[in-house]
Amino acid sequence: MKSGILFLVFLALFVVSFGQHQIGHTTITFNDPARTGGFGSGGGPGRQIQTEIYYPASVAGEDVELASLSHPLIVFGHGFAMTWEAYQNIWEEYVPMGYIIAFPRTESGLFPGPSHSDFALDLALVELKIQALNLTVGSIFYDGVKPNSAIMGHSMGGGATILAGDNTSATLKTIIGLAPAETSPSAIADAANVTIPALIFSGVQDGVTPPIDHHIPIYNALASDCKTLVSITGGAHCYFANTNFNCDFGESTSSTGISISRAEQQQTTYSLLTPWLEFYLKENCDAFDAFEDSLASVSGITSQGICSYVPLNVSATLTHINTGGDGAIDVTITDGAGTINFVWSNFNPTEDQSNLNEGNYTIVVSDDYCTVTNNYLILGPAALAEEQKLQVVVYPNPGQSTININLSEAATEVISIELHDAVGRIILSESIQKGAQTHEMNLTDCSTGIYFLVLKNKSGESQTLKIQIQ
Repeated sequence: MKSGILFLVFLALFVVSFGQHQIGHTTITFNDPARTGGFGSGGGPGRQIQTEIYYPASVAGEDVELASLSHPLIVFGHGFAMTWEAYQNIWEEYVPMGYIIAFPRTESGLFPGPSHSDFALDLALVELKIQALNLTVGSIFYDGVKPNSAIMGHSMGGGATILAGDNTSATLKTIIGLAPAETSPSAIADAANVTIPALIFSGVQDGVTPPIDHHIPIYNALASDCKTLVSITGGAHCYFANTNFNCDFGESTSSTGISISRAEQQQTTYSLLTPWLEFYLKENCDAFDAFEDSLASVSGITSQGICSYVPLNVSATLTHINTGGDGAIDVTITDGAGTINFVWSNFNPTEDQSNLNEGNYTIVVSDDYCTVTNNYLILGPAALAEEQKLQVVVYPNPGQSTININLSEAATEVISIELHDAVGRIILSESIQKGAQTHEMNLTDCSTGIYFLVLKNKSGESQTLKIQIQ
């Protein structure tokens, strides 16, 4: 039976903060040697894919230095007969928050008609090419692209996003469709091959791509474990973008009953899209709850969705972590001397960290989608208040089925006592009353196994001891 260590836990509350960057811009032509056509020149042999890229910068301008740290990537597909300029609202909203946004300029002409399959391949290729620039010395994006990407598109570009969403890029974390259109080949049919998280937005009054024929069948066909359809009451097809003659003219001949403004539709979209991106691209665990809260609280929408993901909800000590998540959880403990890596699998620690020395530690818990970081200070007995100095004697079964808790002095305040099982559930909850110096906890009803005894005062200072009942 190991002796306990005394420590004080400071849980760092992660607050979503959107640092405001300036907007940099560059133009890069990528190429696909296996295909022909495209738009632009100078990218190399084969198909040319000229791409307008907006990115976080310290100073606004052309080809300026990328802001420090790594930034997630969004590749955006434009609508039929539209160009990237129509989506200035998108890059002005999200680049200041720290996102890189790339707009391939291919398949934007009226004649001949666009190739939906080529456009989808372009979106997927640009995602891979920009991710590769993270490792390209001399590139603006060298060491600045986070390995988390989204492909997002509007109308035709939304349908192409579905076609691109079945690729196997390890860095593609989610797809987003803004009024996605049925395509050729069929986005509805191909949606059955999409398994990554997907978010679909629909304007209820959209007559260009009526939801019943486009957005809803695409959503229903998605094989994603986590998917959501947001329907904006009174919303239009073109209002996801800024004013554009071709789109607006088409809508004027087809959509009726639009009852909100363009600005209102865009703000409603951002209120759901922002936490979704924060969760899947920035690994902010709190953003998942923020997204679900927005679904329940934002006015002027209806929604439907499924999601099997259980978000990380970490309450931890350095001897045990109860993540509230699913499956294998990656855990990293770091101190000034180095890093200790191990895995918590289905809540059960595979390595015992109860003998860590005094000092400052950072513990990072992550799953496939997000990361929680907490800071810990492990203290020796002399650093705690006098009433917190405890001597604990455990008599394991089949001996005397009790835990005797002895304080060095009488408690000056009530101290709560919790006995947790190996997965963090509270089995017993008792307390040492003010003025008392000893307490006995009965373990008669506890089966054999590993337990954690947690003692806390009203200030939240705590002591955890790992015990084994034999």
